[in-house]
Amino acid sequence: MAMAPSQLVPDLAHRTTPQAPSQDLRNPLPLSSKQEAEVRDVYHRKVRALCAPEIAAFAACARGRTVSLAWACKPEQLAMNSCMIQHAADKRLQDEAREEWFSGVLARRRKAKEEHEAVEKRRQEVVEMIRRQEQKEKAEAESQRLQKERGAKQGRAG
Repeated sequence: MAMAPSQLVPDLAHRTTPQAPSQDLRNPLPLSSKQEAEVRDVYHRKVRALCAPEIAAFAACARGRTVSLAWACKPEQLAMNSCMIQHAADKRLQDEAREEWFSGVLARRRKAKEEHEAVEKRRQEVVEMIRRQEQKEKAEAESQRLQKERGAKQGRAG
């Protein structure tokens, strides 16, 4: 009597090889939209740095122009745009920007922690100043109350 294959033991014949991870292993974390925007800012800064001569040439040509900018600075504009487009397609720059952002995470955390500690220290100083001021006001009020009592006693005694 032939038994049906057990449903408890899975059939291993139909399994495929494991898929490659969909994320870059150098930058393993998926980023939030804010973090992606920060990475994009780093990337754009890198592209602008690489195309700085073309951007400067276009800016120099555009200085003092309004309407004539469209045709007078066309070669400089095309050079600037082609440089930026050329680097925009460079995956290496995108990876570098992402790695630079990740390397800055610890520095940003340290800076945020230092700022938080400075705020907390200042808060403690303010609390202590308020406490001393309240004690001073309480002592002054007690002093005034005692003076009034002495004055009242002297008024009754006299």
